[in-house]
Amino acid sequence: MIADIRITEKSFGSKLLMSNVAFGVDDGEKVGLVGRNGVGKSTLFGMLAGTDSDYRGSVVFRRGSTIVATAQEHHSLGDITVLEYILRGLPEYARLRHILTTYPATMGSDMRKIEEYSQALERFGQKDFYRVEELVAEELKNFQMEGFGERQLAALSGGQKRLVEVVKIMHAQADLALIDEPTNHMDYIAKKQFIDWMKNVHQAMLVITHDRDVLAEVDRIVELRDGMAVSYRGNYDDYLRQNASATGNAMQDYEQTERRMANLRDKVLQFRRLKEKARDPGTIAQFKRRENQAAAELEKLEKIDKPTFWIDRENVAQLDYKVADRYQKFKARNIRLNMRDSAMRSQRKLVEARDLALGFDERILFEGVNIDLREGEAIELRGRNGTGKTTLIRALMANASSSAASSGRLRKTAQVPPQLTQALIEDTVQFAPIVYAGSLYLDPQIRVGIYEQEIAATYLSLPLARAIEQMYLDRGLKINDTKIRQLMGDYLFVESDGAVPLASLSGGQKARFQLISMLANEPQLLILDEPTNHLDVDAKEELKRALKEYKGSILMVCHEPDFYEGWMDQIWDFNKLT
Repeated sequence: MIADIRITEKSFGSKLLMSNVAFGVDDGEKVGLVGRNGVGKSTLFGMLAGTDSDYRGSVVFRRGSTIVATAQEHHSLGDITVLEYILRGLPEYARLRHILTTYPATMGSDMRKIEEYSQALERFGQKDFYRVEELVAEELKNFQMEGFGERQLAALSGGQKRLVEVVKIMHAQADLALIDEPTNHMDYIAKKQFIDWMKNVHQAMLVITHDRDVLAEVDRIVELRDGMAVSYRGNYDDYLRQNASATGNAMQDYEQTERRMANLRDKVLQFRRLKEKARDPGTIAQFKRRENQAAAELEKLEKIDKPTFWIDRENVAQLDYKVADRYQKFKARNIRLNMRDSAMRSQRKLVEARDLALGFDERILFEGVNIDLREGEAIELRGRNGTGKTTLIRALMANASSSAASSGRLRKTAQVPPQLTQALIEDTVQFAPIVYAGSLYLDPQIRVGIYEQEIAATYLSLPLARAIEQMYLDRGLKINDTKIRQLMGDYLFVESDGAVPLASLSGGQKARFQLISMLANEPQLLILDEPTNHLDVDAKEELKRALKEYKGSILMVCHEPDFYEGWMDQIWDFNKLT
């Protein structure tokens, strides 16, 4: 066994998050860590990675083992390059690369430095580090990050940093890799590349993910639920079947507990009445003792939380009909999306492009594009990262406030719609694409809802309830305490979450905040850039259901076929435009 995890208590304030999390990871074993958003997956990851020590229990790795983890934050890295960051865990690499990079400009005729440089040059070749650098450069290219090796890590976007973390893991030569949401921000080619590596590598790994394609390749599933860890042998499909079967037994156990509690309540009342009617002191004492015994047992049982379960539709259908009927009583709550569900009105044209060519500086991403997006249509933007999907979205956002078609060059001072957050405004202005040819039009009267990948820094420092309030106020929308509580309930937050800083919430919880933000102004057009990132499997299903029923227009970038197949009206394939 390479890792032994035993967490007996982990709390956030008065909220007990974990009470009995115990499992191990064997040599070469690939373990998928799953659970609904907010159960503590990322928290557990921090404990395993050593960034969180505020818990009771133990995390023990086998002595002498090399453990590597994807980083959650990238502060205090200075001017380190992407290549240096990826390879700095390799023995000797950082020291030798430093000598080879800095000595030529400083050594002059210093014989000591000349000798050190010569030795470093020879040792660098002996370790085959040139070949390693070539492999990393090729990996970055495959992830649509060609030439990024010499860029400063601090200058990259959040999505690019995540991809760098995956490349780091792939070249770390570790005994155990701790990987958090590896396929977020990956296109379908990059994801296949990662999964192929995962299948063929012999190192152990613990992967937090909601990506079913990744979970299909693990040896075991560990689910965090109700403060505990439950292990299931096999991949995600095996887990779903085992979970469906185990759910029936768990429901029966709790129903027996409920019957016992009802029986105890009757006994407490019965002994209380008998005690009041009795006259003999000995009899009174006997009934009082029995009443207290029943009350004590009842109090203990009432502290047991009602279990909640989630089973995918396919396996619910395979349940015995009696079990399936009882399942509805225990089914975990899903997100209730507050989407406007009015009938389509005019089928008017919302977005129009004619002979459009977009790019940055002198690089043209695509040209000759003609677009018509009408009210009520759902459009998928398909293509590899770097082909121009997000660029088109940025162009639309930068041009959203103009009623006239835009042609020629878009300046960096282009207007942006007032409903966007300050962070997105800054990003749009800074990275506004250039219209090299053609025209681009977005109906200025349309209400736009945008699913953003990054949360504005001004909100991250605020408690959740206050962040919701401030987000509404920034957009000139009405909000009160009742509305905030309703939104939190609809999006599966509990009351105590309202006091937690947004930055401290899990990735899935932050994603749910972004959904609240997207739908705040009852939009008629939704622009979604990778909306499934961080959402758990059933939350994805709920989002998919809601989007299919939505009567407005949808413009979406997504690399998960299970999510978008079968309900898009049009596909704009950017692979065919470049």
